[in-house]
Amino acid sequence: MAPPRARDLGIRIGEGTPGPFNAITDVAGVRVGHTTLVFGAGPLVVGQGPIRTGVTVVLPHNGDTWAEPVFAGAATMNGNGELTGLEWVREAGLLSGPIGITNTNAVGTVRDALVSSAAASQDPTAVHWSLPVAGETYDGLLNDIAGGHVRPEHVAAALRAARGGRVDEGNVGGGTGMICHEFKGGIGTASRQVSAEAGGWTVGVLVQANYGRRGLLRIDGVPVGEEIPTTEVPSPYGHERRRPIDRAAGAGSIIGIVATDAPLLPHQCARLARRAPLGVARVGGYGSTSSGDLFIAFATGNRSMPPNEAEPEGDGVLNVRTLVDRALDPLIEATVEATEEAIVNALVVADTLTGRDGITAPRLPHDRLVEIMRTYGRLRA
Repeated sequence: MAPPRARDLGIRIGEGTPGPFNAITDVAGVRVGHTTLVFGAGPLVVGQGPIRTGVTVVLPHNGDTWAEPVFAGAATMNGNGELTGLEWVREAGLLSGPIGITNTNAVGTVRDALVSSAAASQDPTAVHWSLPVAGETYDGLLNDIAGGHVRPEHVAAALRAARGGRVDEGNVGGGTGMICHEFKGGIGTASRQVSAEAGGWTVGVLVQANYGRRGLLRIDGVPVGEEIPTTEVPSPYGHERRRPIDRAAGAGSIIGIVATDAPLLPHQCARLARRAPLGVARVGGYGSTSSGDLFIAFATGNRSMPPNEAEPEGDGVLNVRTLVDRALDPLIEATVEATEEAIVNALVVADTLTGRDGITAPRLPHDRLVEIMRTYGRLRA
């Protein structure tokens, strides 16, 4: 049985309507796959563990994602992080291939494995290059992050596992060792369907949430972090930093992926990506100096585009569709709501996890959450 999500507890974020799965996979053709690595316990031994990490991949459509790009755009709230390939996304306005998310030290491994996947899909005698998108957040509080445990075969397994429908959340894939608002965090997703009058488009968001201080946490506007202080549910960071080099409570990052089936041009995708941080802010993130808050948005409403740098056929003109600017407002609202709910789902679904040196990231307690939301009049049937 799948673990409960925010809506299963009676928490309804915003005014919009989710898709059937309330996930990024509600955008037709989008697929998500995870490889989760959980091994060992006890004191940290670099290279041996304990291991609490993994990799998550998002495939933008159900065709050959390397050979058929889609329009895309990107945004940064705070740049203390990595999402590779974004310069080419900004330059060309195109996303080619899957998006990978993992831990900070493994981002190069995931990026290189995606390059290998691209090469394997092409004619081996042809000249080929790839600048894939791979992102990271830091899981070193729970994981042997310097141990090099994410390997190319784990990326390949996540690609093979990628599917539509319900998406596993919480302690899975790249989110395995992540912490959010001093509770266990990780992978979360949500979606919104705009009205038929506004086009009937779908917007889906997937996040890897690994940021935030406890006292800043807001769920549907309710100060949950203040109501569940670290004196009630201990923080994995402890009440005091032990050394000047230790990371402070709330240090961390978030990667956000926005997908839509609307026919958007690259600058419109970038506008959606710039709105995702508003959803983060509604939950209590503010883009601290130590945070890498990076976002990419892609749109599948224009398909059958040629590969990057393909030789033009005929006069080299493509016919594409696009929304007028005012028609983008419902998608902007959907992006903010879905980002907010994706983070809340990551918190609600994630379970307590003990990592290296016995450090424990506690789950957000459902009973207390429901009690608090009811007290504030924000629990809905």
